[in-house]
Amino acid sequence: MESFSVPPSRNGKIPVNDEEQTSVPHIYAIGDILEGKWELTPVAIQAGKLLARRLFAGASLKCDYVNVPTTVFTPMEYGSCGYPEEKAVEIYGQENLEIYHSLFWPLEFTVAGRDNNRCYAKIICNKLDNDRVIGFHYLGPNAGEVTQGFGAAMKCGITKDQLDNTIGIHPTCAEIFTTMEVTKSSGGDITQSGC
Repeated sequence: MESFSVPPSRNGKIPVNDEEQTSVPHIYAIGDILEGKWELTPVAIQAGKLLARRLFAGASLKCDYVNVPTTVFTPMEYGSCGYPEEKAVEIYGQENLEIYHSLFWPLEFTVAGRDNNRCYAKIICNKLDNDRVIGFHYLGPNAGEVTQGFGAAMKCGITKDQLDNTIGIHPTCAEIFTTMEVTKSSGGDITQSGC
């Protein structure tokens, strides 16, 4: 490992290289203090475990700071994993992405008489890598539960074709990711008529 010299951050955060090494040799940092990294306890725990294994057990696996499943627990929950659309476009270019999206209507909304098409699902696929899913976004009930499973699938390199060939559990909210056909570039209608 090579160290590098980076000027101190003005926000109190510590810059590190991709192995959590600071600009001072043999000094490492993990957790909320890292500049540009997630401020989430599970991320710090994972980074710490992997750092200890690299330093003391001869391992080489680094913390994946991109595919971090996370959820915002508001009345309409939001979950995501991987890249937001804007960052994916910046990294891969719009022409190399296919973005599938859909509004949907959870079954539990029909009983309560809530409006349909208030929930939203989106995946961002990298055309240059077999349509591998590099971004997952979900706005709807139980986002934490839905996002956790898709986070694991993304760590395994799930592709759009694999999602399409997965049998959905009906009527669940996560099922929408197995039936998405409308791309943003097509401008097609993303509303759903019900379960």
